[in-house]
Amino acid sequence: MMHRPPPEDFALKETNPHLGGGKVSGDKLTSTYDLVEQMQYLYVRVVKAKDLPAKDVTGSCDPYVEVKLGNYIGKTRHFEKKSNPEWNQVFAFSKDRLQASILEVTVKDKDVVKDDFMGKVLFDLNEVPKRVPPDSPLAPQWYRLEDRHGNKVKGELMLAVWMGTQADEAFPEAWHSDAAVVSGADGLANIRSKVYLSPKLWYLRVNVIEAQDLQPGDKGRYPEVFVKAILGNQALRTRISPARGINPMWNEDLMFVAAEPFEEPLILSVEDRVAPNKDEVLGKCAIPLQYVDRRLDHKPVNSRWFNLEKHVIIEGEKKKDHKFSSRIHMRICLEGGYHVLDESTHYSSDLRPTAKQLWKSSIGVLEVGILNAQGLMPMKTKDGRGTTDAYCVAKYGQKWVRTRTIIDSFAPKWNEQYTWEVFDPCTVITIGVFDNCHLHGGEKAAGAKDSKIGKVRIRLSTLETDRVYTHSYPLLVLHPNGVKKMGEIHLAVRFTCSSLLNMMHMYSHPLLPKMHYLHPLTVSQLDSLRHQATQIVSMRLGRAEPPLRKEVVEYMLDVGSHMWSMRRSKANFFRIMNVLGGLIAVGKWFDQICNWKNPITTVLIHILFIILVLYPELILPTIFLYLFLIGVWYYRWRPRHPPHMDTRLSHADSAHPDELDEEFDTFPTSRPSDIVRMRYDRLRSIAGRIQTVVGDLATQGERLQSLLSWRDPRATALFVIFCLVAAIVLYVTPFQVVALIAGFYILRHPRFRHKLPSVPLNFFRRLPARTDSML
Repeated sequence: MMHRPPPEDFALKETNPHLGGGKVSGDKLTSTYDLVEQMQYLYVRVVKAKDLPAKDVTGSCDPYVEVKLGNYIGKTRHFEKKSNPEWNQVFAFSKDRLQASILEVTVKDKDVVKDDFMGKVLFDLNEVPKRVPPDSPLAPQWYRLEDRHGNKVKGELMLAVWMGTQADEAFPEAWHSDAAVVSGADGLANIRSKVYLSPKLWYLRVNVIEAQDLQPGDKGRYPEVFVKAILGNQALRTRISPARGINPMWNEDLMFVAAEPFEEPLILSVEDRVAPNKDEVLGKCAIPLQYVDRRLDHKPVNSRWFNLEKHVIIEGEKKKDHKFSSRIHMRICLEGGYHVLDESTHYSSDLRPTAKQLWKSSIGVLEVGILNAQGLMPMKTKDGRGTTDAYCVAKYGQKWVRTRTIIDSFAPKWNEQYTWEVFDPCTVITIGVFDNCHLHGGEKAAGAKDSKIGKVRIRLSTLETDRVYTHSYPLLVLHPNGVKKMGEIHLAVRFTCSSLLNMMHMYSHPLLPKMHYLHPLTVSQLDSLRHQATQIVSMRLGRAEPPLRKEVVEYMLDVGSHMWSMRRSKANFFRIMNVLGGLIAVGKWFDQICNWKNPITTVLIHILFIILVLYPELILPTIFLYLFLIGVWYYRWRPRHPPHMDTRLSHADSAHPDELDEEFDTFPTSRPSDIVRMRYDRLRSIAGRIQTVVGDLATQGERLQSLLSWRDPRATALFVIFCLVAAIVLYVTPFQVVALIAGFYILRHPRFRHKLPSVPLNFFRRLPARTDSML
């Protein structure tokens, strides 16, 4: 049962762009920036000036440079009272938007009322040289300033002017003419392309063994002692020790996520539960993680004793620290043999262990060209009209990339190319599109959130190696009122394999590092640790400059995808039905064979069955040859496009509005009580049906157990006698004869069948189950 194809509006579209200056036709391309369309820019590097004339009464000047091309004007920062300033700033003007043939570079003196003209340099764009990497950078030259009439005046300006592409080294840090409306240093920083690295994450294992010589405040009772451990925002505690006394024991593991550089110590406190809501601290210790052992395998770590400090509050609200002989015995280590999961396990982009010593060599390179987007929806209102300031974020492995922000465009062109090393083909790259709400910096922008426009996931194992995929992907976002197409993003993707043998060998390796199987973590531990890891990653990337904001990181890492959703539950149910569809089809086909719907096919099956029974050594070769032929036959219909978001598979296009509202509800709920009651009753109804199915499965299993349990003495006696007779008959009768008789009986003609259930089925349904004992 295959799902229906998605609507054309939500479908993937193959494209044929001009990459690297020429059209792509699926062949290999080898030059740098060959997965994007070339964009021509006029670059102006303003280096410095000298011997500028004095303009103020103080005999000095406050110079800055204005670069003007048509209506586009870029300005350097100004210096106070400096006649030999150095700027070293680059301006980039898009060739597609050039409005003049003369470039005017003017030096001005900053003044309160009106800025004074100091001199200018003019360039004819037809005379500007072209420069494309890997050519060396163009050397700047000194130019004598001229007045408004073209006469030479005092002062010189060092400039370099050239025509280049987005591959130029100056491109990322340049001021861009299409971002002229952005103000302030913070705003400019927020629109530039950047590469970020995720922090190096470790699992921290704290094995709390025992404590000695504790000094509880109340000597007349047995203390109920537990250990609380705190690392940053993470807090865990052991159970209360079963050994009630001053020497409690636990032997319990606590797992944390720690990120390099280790900024916060591990703080442990031994506490006594003196009342239901009151705990008394018996001792504390702080352990810097820099000095903790690092483990690469499952070999045991040496345990250590740590002294505890007790904090006693004296009258006058002063705290004193008294050292005493209480100690705690622990094993603490940073686990380098695990991969710290910070992504959804279904969309992992990296599966390597933390310790670099355990990394395998890379198997290839992933190159992605982020070309453009089309048909983006307005995300905010500016000057009474809708606008969108879009940028992309791509995440694979530890490397995050952020494109520059294209201001006020529903069809932005980025044409930026990025590269990642690939260590495992069974990984996923995620590319998201966002609307930038921080163009002008300041406190107002600090509280704003970048809006999500959509994202694309591409699994590398679904790509052919050395092939360039150019497709336009739909950007789909699920809203409380339904799924909405926010536009399309145009990508060029190439996965290059350095060693085909190594990549094929990867398919025999475990998906995760060995420690996940030698010393596995529980599902609840993994869920908790993943939540902590995503919090740490979003916090660290949010502290970068410019920050990669929390809402962006959480959307890329799929935080919240584990929450309850009726829509996802339906989608997963139909996915199961789709998987079982093949088995159901085989069952229907076999039923047609048994009922002689097509006599010729049934006779052929009889002949094949006789051959396999007489020559059983042909069974396995026949099965594998059949699978081989099916695989070869399907090769001609193999998928030629990467997978993409499917609205029908996700049941996003047919979800009920109330189900979507429930999916977007907060946790805990924020909806009115009558709506919550209705949803609770609906969930009870669904759970009741699931409960019935699970009960039926349990009943069938208990009937199997009761065959030999003598719960029904007559049924067990009949089964035991049948087993004895069957053993004797099968012993004296050749196996091939038994197989032929059984096969012919199953395939017998409908004339020899009747519609009543068979004797074995009647017998099985009469067996007792434990449903009689259920309340």
